[in-house]
Amino acid sequence: MKKIEVECCDVACVHDDAVLKVREHMPPEELLKELADFYKVFGESTRIKILCVLLESEVCVCDLAEILGMTQSAISHQLRVLKQAKLVKNRRDGKTVYYSLADGHIQTIISQGMEHITE
Repeated sequence: MKKIEVECCDVACVHDDAVLKVREHMPPEELLKELADFYKVFGESTRIKILCVLLESEVCVCDLAEILGMTQSAISHQLRVLKQAKLVKNRRDGKTVYYSLADGHIQTIISQGMEHITE
């Protein structure tokens, strides 16, 4: 990975108007922590793979395990995390439980992330 240098100011000068404007619009600390926790869920590649599968189709745990070459137990563990984060939902049809994306926001988040990293 290429080392990236960060440039800093040559003098210490606080721009009070900019600082005040930003402080007035900063979300509360609790909300920022919730947002950070939300994005942490995307920090595990298996969960991203599951979300990518669910972008294509509603599937059951058995299908997910087959598609991703993983055990149902491992898939279930990741689905629990995704469900707690309200990224996926499930529905029961007889003895089968199907999973899908919770809403359209998830598709947007994945799509914009992919767009960003492929630029």
